Amino acid sequence: MALPSDETLTSDGMTATAQTGRILLIACGALAREILALQKANGWDHMVLTCLPAIYHIHPEKIPEAVREAVTRHRDTYDQIFVVYADCGTGGLLEQTCADLGVEMVQGPHCYSFFEGNDTFAKVSETEFDAFYLTDFLVRQFDAFVWKPMGLDRHPQLRDMYFGNYSKLVYQAQIDDPALTEKAQDCAERLGLAFERRFTGYGDLETSLAKL
Repeated sequence: MALPSDETLTSDGMTATAQTGRILLIACGALAREILALQKANGWDHMVLTCLPAIYHIHPEKIPEAVREAVTRHRDTYDQIFVVYADCGTGGLLEQTCADLGVEMVQGPHCYSFFEGNDTFAKVSETEFDAFYLTDFLVRQFDAFVWKPMGLDRHPQLRDMYFGNYSKLVYQAQIDDPALTEKAQDCAERLGLAFERRFTGYGDLETSLAKL
């Protein structure tokens, strides 16, 4: 991916550069790998990626203000800014923030929905209310984003309290990777849940970026 060369942007260790005429993508760090893969596959050289910390996935109250700061900091440098977050647990606050700032964002309640496709997920979720979802990123980072934050590394007896009302783990696979599938199966076993793998690809994330 060819990048312009006049400003360093990222807030979590990734490096990107920017110039007028480009579209800045302000994204969750948990989506960085997928967005970069889409940029490369589609030749979207007009897009420049900067990521907010992926750990905000479990601290959604930090997302709206972090997005506001990033948009304010970079809006004069780009012709367009697009926020690559869904609602992500902000209770509508991120959508309101984006509306106040005059920028667009990915539609949907969370990444599980837009990876599956928002319309499809809305139908599935009507009956699949006892499923725990993992994406490629969350499979890779299961210990850091699920096991340890929930204290299961220190208090494994809490597992059934947290997950007793779930019946299965649904792995939404963005890519075909046998090693990731095996790791996802292990995650399901550790949580005491049945396992289901569902290949979603990039879903509405790809279609949302394609419109840009």
